[in-house]
Amino acid sequence: MHTEKLLIQVSIEEQRLRLLDNGKPVMDTLVATASNGPGEVMHSECTPRGWHRVRARIGDECPSGTVFVGRRPTGEIYTPALKAAEPERDWMLTRILWLCGMEPGNNRFGNVDSMRRYIYIHGCPDEDVMGVPSSHGCVKMRNNEVIELFDRVAVGTRVLIQETPLEN
Repeated sequence: MHTEKLLIQVSIEEQRLRLLDNGKPVMDTLVATASNGPGEVMHSECTPRGWHRVRARIGDECPSGTVFVGRRPTGEIYTPALKAAEPERDWMLTRILWLCGMEPGNNRFGNVDSMRRYIYIHGCPDEDVMGVPSSHGCVKMRNNEVIELFDRVAVGTRVLIQETPLEN
């Protein structure tokens, strides 16, 4: 995997993620960003804007639906019954791409540090609606799509999170 030719773009306005390989789209899907909208400040539960990179890939070889807490598999596999038993739980499933900001003062260091805010691209329950802001700051994806993205990218892959629509 060549991180310099891959780019993940996220549009908050469109609730859309696109993976580019040498400038050509190889994946394009609906996602869900923060219900609180865009923002960088610690504890805001907003989706941070700007340039990021993938800091860590977590969950390789885990089964789809694996439940993560603190970036560790809990041993549970998600089911709607599990969600019904714990409706307030913030479900991080299947794979995690942990993001690190690249812009000091905007999304890196101090009280705007995306990595210290634990901002991820991660899987979520398949019944969660995509295309509608609903996360606590992360970028949520369907489990099969987060596996596809995870398998295509490496640590160091650049990620641009923007408010505006993606260019065609």
